[in-house]
Amino acid sequence: MQAIRKYALFFFVSAGYCMTSMGHAAEENTFYSDLARDWYEGGDYFEWQSTTPNNNGASVDVFYHTFGNPDNPQLLLIHGFPNSSFDYQALVPLLADDYYIATLDFPGSGFSDKPLNGFSYMLEDNGLLVDYFVREIVEFDDFALYTHDRGVSIGLSFLGHYLDTNPEYRINYHFLSNSGMYLPLANLVPFQMAMLDPERGPEFIAARKAQPRVTEGDPVAVGYADIFKFNDGDAALLGVGKYLLERAANETRWLENLPRSPVPVAYLWGLLDVVNPPRIAHYVWDTYLNEREVESSFWILPTAGHYPQREKPEQVAKVIRTALSGQVPDRGSENAFMREYASTRDDEDAIYIGRSEPRTMEFPFQELYTPEGYLQ
Repeated sequence: MQAIRKYALFFFVSAGYCMTSMGHAAEENTFYSDLARDWYEGGDYFEWQSTTPNNNGASVDVFYHTFGNPDNPQLLLIHGFPNSSFDYQALVPLLADDYYIATLDFPGSGFSDKPLNGFSYMLEDNGLLVDYFVREIVEFDDFALYTHDRGVSIGLSFLGHYLDTNPEYRINYHFLSNSGMYLPLANLVPFQMAMLDPERGPEFIAARKAQPRVTEGDPVAVGYADIFKFNDGDAALLGVGKYLLERAANETRWLENLPRSPVPVAYLWGLLDVVNPPRIAHYVWDTYLNEREVESSFWILPTAGHYPQREKPEQVAKVIRTALSGQVPDRGSENAFMREYASTRDDEDAIYIGRSEPRTMEFPFQELYTPEGYLQ
Protein backbone atom coordinates (compact mmCIF):
# COMPACT_ATOMS: atom_id res chain seq x y z
CA MET A 1 0.00 0.00 0.00
CA GLN A 2 2.83 2.41 0.85
CA ALA A 3 4.51 1.83 -2.51
CA ILE A 4 1.22 2.45 -4.37
CA ARG A 5 0.66 5.68 -2.47
CA LYS A 6 4.18 6.84 -3.16
CA TYR A 7 4.19 6.26 -6.89
CA ALA A 8 0.67 7.62 -7.37
CA LEU A 9 1.79 10.80 -5.67
CA PHE A 10 4.96 10.95 -7.72
CA PHE A 11 2.98 10.55 -10.95
CA PHE A 12 0.85 13.59 -10.12
CA VAL A 13 3.67 15.87 -9.01
CA SER A 14 6.19 14.94 -11.70
CA ALA A 15 3.71 15.04 -14.55
CA GLY A 16 2.37 18.40 -13.41
CA TYR A 17 -1.22 17.28 -12.86
CA CYS A 18 -2.98 19.42 -10.29
CA MET A 19 -6.67 18.98 -9.56
CA THR A 20 -8.27 21.88 -7.74
CA SER A 21 -8.96 19.91 -4.58
CA MET A 22 -5.34 18.83 -4.26
CA GLY A 23 -3.65 21.91 -5.68
CA HIS A 24 -1.98 22.98 -2.42
CA ALA A 25 -0.59 19.51 -1.70
CA ALA A 26 0.61 19.12 -5.28
CA GLU A 27 2.54 22.40 -5.07
CA GLU A 28 4.08 21.34 -1.76
CA ASN A 29 5.21 18.06 -3.27
CA THR A 30 6.53 19.46 -6.54
CA PHE A 31 10.22 18.81 -7.17
CA TYR A 32 12.41 21.61 -8.48
CA SER A 33 15.60 19.69 -7.69
CA ASP A 34 16.66 16.57 -9.58
CA LEU A 35 18.67 15.57 -6.51
CA ALA A 36 15.59 15.51 -4.29
CA ARG A 37 13.48 13.82 -6.96
CA ASP A 38 16.08 11.10 -7.47
CA TRP A 39 16.38 10.54 -3.72
CA TYR A 40 12.62 10.13 -3.48
CA GLU A 41 12.28 7.91 -6.54
CA GLY A 42 15.02 5.58 -5.33
CA GLY A 43 13.40 4.92 -1.95
CA ASP A 44 10.41 3.08 -0.59
CA TYR A 45 8.11 3.00 2.45
CA PHE A 46 7.29 0.75 5.37
CA GLU A 47 4.70 1.11 8.11
CA TRP A 48 5.61 1.76 11.74
CA GLN A 49 3.21 1.63 14.67
CA SER A 50 4.36 4.06 17.33
CA THR A 51 5.15 2.69 20.80
CA THR A 52 4.67 6.08 22.49
CA PRO A 53 1.60 5.86 24.78
CA ASN A 54 0.32 9.34 23.84
CA ASN A 55 0.23 8.31 20.18
CA ASN A 56 -2.39 5.63 20.92
CA GLY A 57 -0.94 3.07 18.52
CA ALA A 58 -0.89 5.46 15.55
CA SER A 59 0.79 4.14 12.42
CA VAL A 60 2.99 6.19 10.11
CA ASP A 61 4.61 5.48 6.77
CA VAL A 62 8.40 5.76 6.96
CA PHE A 63 10.59 6.49 3.96
CA TYR A 64 13.88 4.63 3.53
CA HIS A 65 16.59 4.25 0.93
CA THR A 66 19.25 1.62 0.28
CA PHE A 67 22.37 1.86 -1.87
CA GLY A 68 24.99 -0.55 -3.14
CA ASN A 69 25.41 -4.28 -3.28
CA PRO A 70 23.61 -6.24 -0.52
CA ASP A 71 26.59 -8.60 -0.39
CA ASN A 72 28.90 -5.80 0.79
CA PRO A 73 29.51 -4.81 4.45
CA GLN A 74 26.46 -3.10 5.91
CA LEU A 75 26.31 0.57 7.00
CA LEU A 76 23.29 2.31 8.58
CA LEU A 77 23.14 6.13 8.45
CA ILE A 78 20.98 7.99 11.00
CA HIS A 79 20.08 11.65 10.36
CA GLY A 80 19.53 14.59 12.68
CA PHE A 81 17.27 17.64 13.12
CA PRO A 82 15.85 19.51 11.29
CA ASN A 83 16.83 17.53 8.21
CA SER A 84 16.45 14.02 6.80
CA SER A 85 18.40 11.19 5.19
CA PHE A 86 19.15 13.62 2.36
CA ASP A 87 21.88 14.94 4.67
CA TYR A 88 23.95 11.99 3.42
CA GLN A 89 23.48 12.61 -0.30
CA ALA A 90 27.11 13.74 -0.70
CA LEU A 91 28.60 10.96 1.46
CA VAL A 92 26.71 7.98 0.03
CA PRO A 93 28.36 8.02 -3.45
CA LEU A 94 31.79 7.90 -1.81
CA LEU A 95 30.96 4.65 0.00
CA ALA A 96 28.27 2.88 -2.05
CA ASP A 97 30.74 0.88 -4.16
CA ASP A 98 32.12 -0.89 -1.10
CA TYR A 99 29.27 -0.88 1.43
CA TYR A 100 25.59 -1.74 1.43
CA ILE A 101 24.06 1.43 2.87
CA ALA A 102 20.64 1.98 4.40
CA THR A 103 19.13 5.20 5.67
CA LEU A 104 15.64 6.38 6.61
CA ASP A 105 13.60 9.50 7.36
CA PHE A 106 12.22 9.50 10.88
CA PRO A 107 8.53 10.41 11.29
CA GLY A 108 8.09 14.15 10.93
CA SER A 109 11.12 14.44 8.63
CA GLY A 110 11.94 14.19 4.95
CA PHE A 111 9.53 12.06 2.93
CA SER A 112 8.04 10.22 5.91
CA ASP A 113 4.59 10.92 7.36
CA LYS A 114 4.23 14.09 9.42
CA PRO A 115 1.06 13.88 11.50
CA LEU A 116 0.25 17.25 13.08
CA ASN A 117 -2.62 16.31 15.40
CA GLY A 118 -0.59 16.15 18.61
CA PHE A 119 1.66 13.28 17.52
CA SER A 120 4.67 12.91 19.84
CA TYR A 121 7.91 12.51 17.91
CA MET A 122 9.87 10.71 20.62
CA LEU A 123 13.53 9.71 20.52
CA GLU A 124 12.91 6.45 22.41
CA ASP A 125 10.26 5.51 19.86
CA ASN A 126 12.71 6.30 17.07
CA GLY A 127 15.26 4.01 18.70
CA LEU A 128 12.78 1.13 18.64
CA LEU A 129 11.93 2.07 15.06
CA VAL A 130 15.61 1.60 14.14
CA ASP A 131 15.55 -1.86 15.72
CA TYR A 132 12.47 -2.77 13.66
CA PHE A 133 13.99 -1.31 10.50
CA VAL A 134 17.17 -3.34 10.94
CA ARG A 135 15.39 -6.61 11.72
CA GLU A 136 12.32 -6.53 9.51
CA ILE A 137 12.93 -4.16 6.61
CA VAL A 138 16.56 -4.18 5.50
CA GLU A 139 17.40 -7.38 7.45
CA PHE A 140 20.85 -6.25 8.52
CA ASP A 141 22.71 -8.82 10.58
CA ASP A 142 26.21 -7.31 11.05
CA PHE A 143 26.45 -3.57 10.45
CA ALA A 144 28.17 -0.30 11.31
CA LEU A 145 26.03 2.54 12.72
CA TYR A 146 26.70 6.20 11.81
CA THR A 147 24.77 8.85 13.76
CA HIS A 148 24.62 12.66 13.66
CA ASP A 149 22.92 15.43 15.66
CA ARG A 150 19.45 14.33 16.92
CA GLY A 151 20.31 10.95 15.46
CA VAL A 152 23.08 10.52 18.05
CA SER A 153 20.47 10.44 20.83
CA ILE A 154 18.36 8.02 18.77
CA GLY A 155 21.46 5.89 18.26
CA LEU A 156 22.33 5.90 21.97
CA SER A 157 18.77 4.90 22.88
CA PHE A 158 18.94 2.18 20.22
CA LEU A 159 22.31 1.07 21.63
CA GLY A 160 20.78 0.68 25.08
CA HIS A 161 18.03 -1.51 23.65
CA TYR A 162 20.67 -3.53 21.78
CA LEU A 163 22.74 -4.07 24.93
CA ASP A 164 19.72 -5.01 27.07
CA THR A 165 17.99 -7.39 24.66
CA ASN A 166 20.87 -9.17 22.91
CA PRO A 167 19.20 -9.33 19.47
CA GLU A 168 20.30 -11.65 16.69
CA TYR A 169 21.99 -8.86 14.72
CA ARG A 170 25.38 -7.32 15.59
CA ILE A 171 26.52 -3.69 15.61
CA ASN A 172 30.16 -3.94 14.58
CA TYR A 173 31.06 -0.23 14.74
CA HIS A 174 29.51 2.95 16.14
CA PHE A 175 30.22 6.39 14.66
CA LEU A 176 29.08 9.53 16.47
CA SER A 177 29.27 13.00 14.92
CA ASN A 178 28.41 16.58 15.89
CA SER A 179 25.48 16.64 18.29
CA GLY A 180 24.15 18.48 21.32
CA MET A 181 24.33 15.12 23.08
CA TYR A 182 25.28 16.91 26.31
CA LEU A 183 23.05 19.98 26.42
CA PRO A 184 24.68 21.77 29.40
CA LEU A 185 27.61 22.55 27.08
CA ALA A 186 25.57 23.35 23.96
CA ASN A 187 25.12 26.82 22.49
CA LEU A 188 21.48 26.63 21.46
CA VAL A 189 20.17 29.12 18.91
CA PRO A 190 16.81 30.98 18.96
CA PHE A 191 15.36 28.59 16.38
CA GLN A 192 15.84 25.65 18.74
CA MET A 193 14.42 27.47 21.75
CA ALA A 194 11.43 28.77 19.78
CA MET A 195 10.35 25.20 19.05
CA LEU A 196 9.71 24.74 22.78
CA ASP A 197 7.65 27.92 23.27
CA PRO A 198 3.86 27.47 22.83
CA GLU A 199 3.52 31.06 21.57
CA ARG A 200 6.78 31.76 19.75
CA GLY A 201 6.91 28.34 18.09
CA PRO A 202 3.79 28.71 15.90
CA GLU A 203 4.80 32.29 15.09
CA PHE A 204 8.23 31.11 13.95
CA ILE A 205 6.74 28.37 11.78
CA ALA A 206 4.25 30.80 10.22
CA ALA A 207 7.06 33.21 9.38
CA ARG A 208 9.14 30.36 7.92
CA LYS A 209 6.26 29.18 5.73
CA ALA A 210 5.63 32.74 4.52
CA GLN A 211 9.12 33.02 3.08
CA PRO A 212 9.44 32.59 -0.71
CA ARG A 213 10.30 29.04 -1.66
CA VAL A 214 13.74 28.40 -3.14
CA THR A 215 13.14 26.92 -6.60
CA GLU A 216 16.40 27.67 -8.42
CA GLY A 217 20.08 28.11 -7.81
CA ASP A 218 22.31 25.67 -5.95
CA PRO A 219 20.85 22.17 -6.61
CA VAL A 220 21.48 21.01 -3.05
CA ALA A 221 19.80 24.07 -1.53
CA VAL A 222 16.83 23.60 -3.86
CA GLY A 223 16.72 19.95 -2.85
CA TYR A 224 16.46 20.83 0.83
CA ALA A 225 13.71 23.34 0.02
CA ASP A 226 11.79 20.62 -1.85
CA ILE A 227 12.07 18.24 1.09
CA PHE A 228 11.03 20.78 3.72
CA LYS A 229 7.90 21.57 1.69
CA PHE A 230 7.07 17.90 1.15
CA ASN A 231 3.85 17.13 3.08
CA ASP A 232 4.21 20.39 5.04
CA GLY A 233 7.54 19.56 6.62
CA ASP A 234 7.90 23.12 7.91
CA ALA A 235 4.87 22.68 10.16
CA ALA A 236 6.19 19.34 11.45
CA LEU A 237 9.32 21.05 12.78
CA LEU A 238 7.28 22.31 15.70
CA GLY A 239 6.58 18.78 16.90
CA VAL A 240 9.94 17.21 16.12
CA GLY A 241 11.83 20.14 17.67
CA LYS A 242 10.55 19.21 21.13
CA TYR A 243 13.11 16.39 21.20
CA LEU A 244 15.39 18.67 23.25
CA LEU A 245 13.09 18.14 26.25
CA GLU A 246 13.44 14.37 26.02
CA ARG A 247 17.19 14.61 25.47
CA ALA A 248 17.64 16.84 28.52
CA ALA A 249 15.80 14.32 30.70
CA ASN A 250 17.66 11.26 29.40
CA GLU A 251 21.02 12.33 27.97
CA THR A 252 23.13 11.08 30.90
CA ARG A 253 21.37 7.70 30.92
CA TRP A 254 21.92 7.36 27.18
CA LEU A 255 25.56 8.45 27.32
CA GLU A 256 26.20 5.85 30.02
CA ASN A 257 25.50 3.21 27.38
CA LEU A 258 28.88 4.06 25.80
CA PRO A 259 31.23 2.81 28.56
CA ARG A 260 29.27 -0.42 28.90
CA SER A 261 29.16 -1.05 25.16
CA PRO A 262 31.50 -3.61 23.56
CA VAL A 263 31.09 -1.88 20.18
CA PRO A 264 34.14 0.01 18.83
CA VAL A 265 33.54 3.75 18.56
CA ALA A 266 34.87 6.44 16.24
CA TYR A 267 33.98 9.92 17.46
CA LEU A 268 34.03 12.66 14.76
CA TRP A 269 33.62 16.38 15.33
CA GLY A 270 33.61 19.39 13.03
CA LEU A 271 35.79 21.96 14.77
CA LEU A 272 33.85 24.97 13.47
CA ASP A 273 30.49 23.98 14.99
CA VAL A 274 29.27 26.91 17.10
CA VAL A 275 25.91 25.42 18.14
CA ASN A 276 27.44 22.20 19.43
CA PRO A 277 30.99 23.41 20.09
CA PRO A 278 33.99 21.10 20.58
CA ARG A 279 33.68 21.42 24.36
CA ILE A 280 30.82 18.90 24.10
CA ALA A 281 33.03 16.49 22.21
CA HIS A 282 35.87 16.77 24.72
CA TYR A 283 33.54 16.33 27.70
CA VAL A 284 31.85 13.25 26.25
CA TRP A 285 35.17 11.76 25.17
CA ASP A 286 36.83 12.30 28.57
CA THR A 287 33.80 11.17 30.57
CA TYR A 288 32.43 8.22 28.59
CA LEU A 289 34.91 7.03 25.96
CA ASN A 290 38.52 7.70 26.92
CA GLU A 291 38.76 4.96 29.55
CA ARG A 292 37.04 2.21 27.54
CA GLU A 293 39.15 -0.86 26.91
CA VAL A 294 37.39 -1.50 23.61
CA GLU A 295 38.66 0.33 20.53
CA SER A 296 37.77 4.03 20.62
CA SER A 297 39.10 6.90 18.53
CA PHE A 298 38.54 10.65 18.49
CA TRP A 299 38.80 12.70 15.28
CA ILE A 300 38.57 16.47 14.80
CA LEU A 301 37.74 17.75 11.32
CA PRO A 302 39.49 21.14 11.24
CA THR A 303 37.54 22.76 8.37
CA ALA A 304 34.08 21.28 9.03
CA GLY A 305 31.24 22.78 11.01
CA HIS A 306 28.08 21.12 12.28
CA TYR A 307 27.54 18.97 9.17
CA PRO A 308 30.82 17.15 8.37
CA GLN A 309 29.01 14.63 6.15
CA ARG A 310 27.72 17.52 4.01
CA GLU A 311 30.63 19.94 4.24
CA LYS A 312 33.58 17.53 4.08
CA PRO A 313 32.20 14.17 2.90
CA GLU A 314 35.55 12.98 1.49
CA GLN A 315 37.19 13.45 4.88
CA VAL A 316 34.35 11.70 6.70
CA ALA A 317 34.56 8.80 4.23
CA LYS A 318 38.29 8.47 5.00
CA VAL A 319 37.59 8.12 8.73
CA ILE A 320 34.86 5.55 8.10
CA ARG A 321 37.17 3.52 5.87
CA THR A 322 40.04 3.78 8.35
CA ALA A 323 37.86 2.48 11.17
CA LEU A 324 36.06 -0.26 9.24
CA SER A 325 39.27 -1.55 7.67
CA GLY A 326 40.93 -2.11 11.05
CA GLN A 327 43.49 0.70 10.83
CA VAL A 328 42.69 2.42 14.14
CA PRO A 329 45.71 1.85 16.42
CA ASP A 330 45.59 0.17 19.80
CA ARG A 331 46.79 2.05 22.88
CA GLY A 332 50.33 0.81 22.59
CA SER A 333 50.84 1.98 19.02
CA GLU A 334 48.75 5.15 18.80
CA ASN A 335 51.67 7.55 19.37
CA ALA A 336 53.51 6.11 16.39
CA PHE A 337 50.26 6.15 14.40
CA MET A 338 49.72 9.83 15.22
CA ARG A 339 53.17 10.77 13.95
CA GLU A 340 52.87 8.72 10.77
CA TYR A 341 49.29 9.83 10.08
CA ALA A 342 50.15 13.50 10.64
CA SER A 343 53.00 13.28 8.14
CA THR A 344 50.70 12.12 5.33
CA ARG A 345 47.32 13.78 6.02
CA ASP A 346 45.98 16.57 3.84
CA ASP A 347 45.16 19.91 5.45
CA GLU A 348 41.40 19.21 5.51
CA ASP A 349 41.68 15.61 6.70
CA ALA A 350 40.55 14.71 10.20
CA ILE A 351 43.09 15.09 13.00
CA TYR A 352 43.50 12.01 15.18
CA ILE A 353 43.22 12.72 18.92
CA GLY A 354 44.86 10.08 21.09
CA ARG A 355 43.82 8.73 24.46
CA SER A 356 44.52 10.80 27.56
CA GLU A 357 46.66 8.72 29.90
CA PRO A 358 48.81 10.95 32.12
CA ARG A 359 51.91 9.13 33.28
CA THR A 360 55.00 9.83 35.36
CA MET A 361 57.74 10.93 33.01
CA GLU A 362 61.12 9.29 33.49
CA PHE A 363 63.89 10.73 31.34
CA PRO A 364 67.28 9.15 30.84
CA PHE A 365 70.00 10.99 32.71
CA GLN A 366 67.46 12.60 35.03
CA GLU A 367 70.24 13.00 37.58
CA LEU A 368 71.81 15.74 35.45
CA TYR A 369 69.07 18.13 36.61
CA THR A 370 69.36 20.07 39.91
CA PRO A 371 67.45 23.18 41.05
CA GLU A 372 70.76 25.04 40.97
CA GLY A 373 71.43 24.17 37.35
CA TYR A 374 72.22 21.31 35.00
CA LEU A 375 75.23 19.17 35.68
CA GLN A 376 77.74 18.85 32.90
